[in-house]
Amino acid sequence: MAEAEPGQPKKRADARRNEATLLDAAATAFVDSGVEVPVREIARRAGVGVGTIYRHFPTRGDLVVAVFRHQVDACVLAGQELLAGRESPHAALVLWIDRFVDFLVTKHGLAEAMQSDSAGFENLHSYFLDRLVPVCDSLLEAAADSGEIAPGQAAIELMRAVGNLCIGAADPRYDPRKMARVLVAGLRIAPDVEAIG
Repeated sequence: MAEAEPGQPKKRADARRNEATLLDAAATAFVDSGVEVPVREIARRAGVGVGTIYRHFPTRGDLVVAVFRHQVDACVLAGQELLAGRESPHAALVLWIDRFVDFLVTKHGLAEAMQSDSAGFENLHSYFLDRLVPVCDSLLEAAADSGEIAPGQAAIELMRAVGNLCIGAADPRYDPRKMARVLVAGLRIAPDVEAIG
């Protein structure tokens, strides 16, 4: 979603908020009903007309790409805000991983929709890595600097591990967020960690 140019009227900020509301509604609809959910259902959830969606996103592919980018950007912003607003970097990391799990559950459905456009999917995957790996790195570094987790943790390893825990999230008997919290708890430094090694 493009930023408003300097000097544009306040209405542009309202339009951006409306677009964000629409993208959030689309993401929820994709999780609940799959990416083939009717556009009228997305419009209903967003409180807008169908024409509004088509005006912003002429094709379903455009909407899927926009939802993906919007959710990546929201994860980036959440990481920055959590790190700035928490006394404990580890607590910020736990909350960010919760947000990341929510995104990944949506992303799996979006990935299916993007398979027909492998070049577009590759571009989104690069966007995902370029934006989210540095945020996860900063959270891990802050938690290590505070002595809460062992130093030397790699963001890409943690993110891949969490991604693997999200496989099968459609099964109502399985809670990927709970398992991701177990994983992140395992990063904490235990008093006898050297004795184990």
